[in-house]
Amino acid sequence: MASKITRSSGNIFADIGLPNAVEHELKARVVLALYRAIKSQGLSQTDAAARIGIAQPDLSKILRGNFGGFSLERLLNANAKLGSDVEIKIKAHSDAEHEGRVCVTA
Repeated sequence: MASKITRSSGNIFADIGLPNAVEHELKARVVLALYRAIKSQGLSQTDAAARIGIAQPDLSKILRGNFGGFSLERLLNANAKLGSDVEIKIKAHSDAEHEGRVCVTA
């Protein structure tokens, strides 16, 4: 029996039908950058949480993908508190009739 293969849209959150899929993907990418900063600095979750200014159990939830209760702004600030530069760039396109995209590059 052949299995049906469906090509991803590039956003797993959209593929599984979650509302606010773009925001979920952005947050996931920001959390991945946060995880990488913690690992590259050799920080424990306790030390990282103290530098960020949140409780260690909250950081643990974030790193396990339970970041729904945290705004994108708060997650970006957490990266900054661990020494990452956070830059937001808005770029106009000549074709203003089409919707722009929102992405995170880390």
